[in-house]
Amino acid sequence: MEITLEDVKKASERLKGVIHRTNLIYSYTFSKLTGNKVYMKPENFQKTGSFKIRGAFNKIACLSDEEKRHGVIASSAGNHAQGVAFGASQNGIKSTIVMPKRAPMAKVTATKNYGAKVVLYGNNYDEAYEKAKEIQEETKATFVHPFNDPYVIAGQGTLALEIIEELPDADIIVTPVGGGGLISGIALAAKALNPSIKIVGVEACQAASMANSLNKGKLATLTEVNTIADGICVKTPGDLTFNICREYVDDVVAVSEEEIANAILMLMERAKMVVEGAGATSIAALIYKKLGVQNKKIVPVLSGGNIDFNIISRIIERGLAKAGRKTIIKTYLEDRPGSLQKLLSLIAELDSNIISINHNHYNPDISIDKAEVELELETKHRDHVNDIIKKLKENNYKVIRLL
Repeated sequence: MEITLEDVKKASERLKGVIHRTNLIYSYTFSKLTGNKVYMKPENFQKTGSFKIRGAFNKIACLSDEEKRHGVIASSAGNHAQGVAFGASQNGIKSTIVMPKRAPMAKVTATKNYGAKVVLYGNNYDEAYEKAKEIQEETKATFVHPFNDPYVIAGQGTLALEIIEELPDADIIVTPVGGGGLISGIALAAKALNPSIKIVGVEACQAASMANSLNKGKLATLTEVNTIADGICVKTPGDLTFNICREYVDDVVAVSEEEIANAILMLMERAKMVVEGAGATSIAALIYKKLGVQNKKIVPVLSGGNIDFNIISRIIERGLAKAGRKTIIKTYLEDRPGSLQKLLSLIAELDSNIISINHNHYNPDISIDKAEVELELETKHRDHVNDIIKKLKENNYKVIRLL
């Protein structure tokens, strides 16, 4: 089935009253930082927290009565799972979702809350997919593919209709790429409306399956994928999406894990937005100059906001440490009254806030008359950390920086 602009427009009609229209948000911060005009498409504010509801609902809405009686099944790292579960519950049919064992718990819980039966299997999407196909053979349920399906692709393409309607002179749309459903739908619809617009995909360096296939000129499979951007952690793109990308997508770039993490942190701190790893790749590509453009109107698609709080915590802690706004140091004191107070007074004079203290008298590796002290400090910047360490050494403290 060839997917056309008309298919995308029909999907848009089906989605009216079902999804949120996520209006573009102009970002002064990212515009100034990149030398472009940046208008974010915040699908992290979408129902179910991701764009995936668009394609999933469109597919389910097009099922026959017979197909609906057997229910639906899908495999997903989380966002497609929620979209399918929501779409199924809205249509009054049962759904089963196979998710990787390492899927974020927030996504697993949300999927169950939308009414789906969740099966945890495998370490990545591809292994979950194989299990889902097994269950599908047994139950005769309709398999709702997360990206390699014409109705799903058409549903994702509705983003392009909204973007072009709101910003008809957009120069570039930047979108995350996993299996390719999102970028395929956006690319074919956007190019039909404005042939001069550029479509750029962004993958994680450690899961660059679409770029791998495009570079080889044929569908190819990566041997291993591993990224905090779990929503785009796919070994093999779809054949439908690969062919569409080969025809309509202008470029696919890659960002590192560190760049993704920093983009998540910047979106939280500067834009006050919670965006998951996959969704943050489009911003990472901009702030780390992967596009090589200036003075363009750019729309980065923030594809979702379903991020595990444990990951957020780690990203914040690492980000604060990297920026010199938090540090952990270890030193040694004479084990006698007043020694700790003297150290703490010195830290206070250096204008650093103490978050926690671990005062250990019992470490067998140090002298019996010494105590080991580990301090977690809130600091202002990297120079402030260096000043604290320098001052402590000047006062005859042996200092080991742990973070």
